Amino acid sequence: MITPTIKNLSTQGSSRRVFMQGLLSASGLLLAARVPGMSALPLGDMSEGDFASALADFRPNVFLSIDNAGKVTIVAHRSEMGTGIRTSLPMVVAEELGADWESVRLEQALGDAKYGSQNTDGSRSIRRFYSVMRDAGASARAMLEQAAAARWGVEASECDCRDSKVLHPDSERAIGFGELVEEAGKLAVPASDSLRYRAAAERRYVGQETKIYDLEGILDGSAVFGMDVRIPGTKHAAVARCPVVGGKVKSVDSKAAMAIRGVEKVVQIPVYKGHYAFQPLGGVAVIANNTWTAIQAVNALKIEWDLGPNADYDSAAYGKALVAATHEPGQVFRDVGDIEPAFEAASKELSADYEAPHLAHAPMEPPCALALFKDGAVEAWAPTQNPQSTQEVLTQVLGLAADKVKVNVTLLGGGFGRKSKSDFVAEAALLSKELGAPVHVTWTREDDIRHDFYHTVTAVHMKAAMDEEGKPTALLTRASFPPINSTFDPSADAPSSFEIGMGLSDQPWAIPNIRVEGCKAAARTRIGWLRSVSHIPHAFAVNSFVDELAWAAKTDPYEFLMALLGEDRMLDLSGVEYSNHSEPMSRYPFDLKRLKAVTKIAAERSGWGRELPKGKGLGIACHRSFLSYQATVVEVDVSQRGVVRLPKVWSVIDCGLAVNPDRVRSQMEGAAAFGASLTLGGAVTMQNGAVQQSNFHDYPIARMDEAPREVDVHIVPSEDLPGGVGEVGVPPFAPAMCNAIYAATGKRVRKLPLSGQDLRWE
Repeated sequence: MITPTIKNLSTQGSSRRVFMQGLLSASGLLLAARVPGMSALPLGDMSEGDFASALADFRPNVFLSIDNAGKVTIVAHRSEMGTGIRTSLPMVVAEELGADWESVRLEQALGDAKYGSQNTDGSRSIRRFYSVMRDAGASARAMLEQAAAARWGVEASECDCRDSKVLHPDSERAIGFGELVEEAGKLAVPASDSLRYRAAAERRYVGQETKIYDLEGILDGSAVFGMDVRIPGTKHAAVARCPVVGGKVKSVDSKAAMAIRGVEKVVQIPVYKGHYAFQPLGGVAVIANNTWTAIQAVNALKIEWDLGPNADYDSAAYGKALVAATHEPGQVFRDVGDIEPAFEAASKELSADYEAPHLAHAPMEPPCALALFKDGAVEAWAPTQNPQSTQEVLTQVLGLAADKVKVNVTLLGGGFGRKSKSDFVAEAALLSKELGAPVHVTWTREDDIRHDFYHTVTAVHMKAAMDEEGKPTALLTRASFPPINSTFDPSADAPSSFEIGMGLSDQPWAIPNIRVEGCKAAARTRIGWLRSVSHIPHAFAVNSFVDELAWAAKTDPYEFLMALLGEDRMLDLSGVEYSNHSEPMSRYPFDLKRLKAVTKIAAERSGWGRELPKGKGLGIACHRSFLSYQATVVEVDVSQRGVVRLPKVWSVIDCGLAVNPDRVRSQMEGAAAFGASLTLGGAVTMQNGAVQQSNFHDYPIARMDEAPREVDVHIVPSEDLPGGVGEVGVPPFAPAMCNAIYAATGKRVRKLPLSGQDLRWE
């Protein structure tokens, strides 16, 4: 029986200063850092003054405590799903503090607004919290050094913290952190501008290969994932949901289900109120004494469904409509120069349509959660990427005040954005309230694939005007896709600037005339963000089209790509509504020098330009996403029967300062496998409103013989501001792979995935 204990370290008397006054409690020195509430930060470019004003609204979040025995505890407020964030952010604190990393203890934060944003999405944990964690550690170090200096009668500047001790090198004296917490706790927290940070040469953890904190627990099975959580009296539930979004139960016959040994009750979950957002879809739940029995009983239910207004959704017909929409004018998001005269004067035109399907998240651990409703309050344990959103959803569906909802965060067996939507946690909470007992809800793989928040289906039309030498003089891009906001607003049918800004309105090409448009598309299912979001279909279209332009110009694709990137410069997006992943352009400009550099390195490492036999080829693509720069070269080996194999991939990333290179490397390797899966067979299709796929046999994940055999990862050394990592490696993979297929076979891929397409060659 696993009973996880997740402690909550709280503060007293918060002020609006960047750091709170250190205070002495029973546990010793307790410090709190101030961090940004993400919702308070405006989108788009901001001046430095505006950015400083936004930071003034930061709220208390991450806590560092040192007890009287010298034990250092760091609270991790982000969710761990394999990225290593539960390790990397505390590493920054330990680095600046001078703690002995091997003896540091981590505690997972509860879902609570006082932590600022806990939404572990958007590849922003390091870039948003690196400086905050650094300040937390540096402030505590300064206070400990000051306390030790006072005891020794020396200057604080002569002291330093290492291995959880304060050292005075000149006299070779040392004193443990625990012996100083009383004195340090009485000191004022130093001003941020007075802090001394570790120079790069002094760092022992940041920038070094560091194993994840949870490694041993994962290997020996003691780590607690959402699937593992149990408390005394736990009941187990599985749920039948309408196969069509928006449908509801007409009638249910539960006799056969109730006849199964171990089944205790059949409960109907009401359909969502208003628009679905993150509410449960509704359906029929079976409560049993174990998960397997609950699943078998759900399969024995005889349910008649009212399929609702989306029962006519056919994804094949819908896809054709999206393509047709991109051949008509749409809303203009970027307009540089004057494309009409440029097309009229063109020596040649080239156009192409690119399509990408709905995608499912399919994390290895499907959605699951445990909830206990008792005495007018609920406590949940869940593998959630966003515990605060989960808390909000539970208050909504249960009609409770926020202080009556407690959300514990377990380890996540993958997420990719699915587990930031908390419908599955709400199901457990509703059932616990109904039964008066703790309930663990487990989704099957079929549930996971058939009732997801799907990555949006997308069509992109691209057309270029070219001069006599094959150089593009004008570029028109039109995209059509149901927007993410349709999940929250049923009237939303137009792409947002945020989505168009993921690879379309920020195309970096040195082309004098550029227009980018978005076309309307009404959603027919739940749309959600998936790893890399709209960067996936947009990078596929843009980088594929550049490759087509290169071949049309009879120019080497790499040389054409570098020429199209133009001179080293900051991309001018003045006049464009551009979110820049919620960061000011003054802090994170779009730097073409960095994008060109990763592209050049990828080409060099792959041996670009070497001759390959028919059936083998190299493809290249580059892309900026989540404020980092990525280039990918894929080598393909296509048999004459059209079977595609991936001997090697070269992945180059410039993410600014890489806090934990081991995790950066692993995420680039994972992105290659993820990208291969999406490119080879990732597609969710709808017929009569229902998802046609159900498990990995028809929504395949790349097997060992299909995944890249070798992934060569190069991390560009940098001291620039940290950018994103987790999603950055995915967008350029599909176009690089498809470009390689063209080089190998002469077969151009404009529609994802590859499954079902004829890639045979002679």
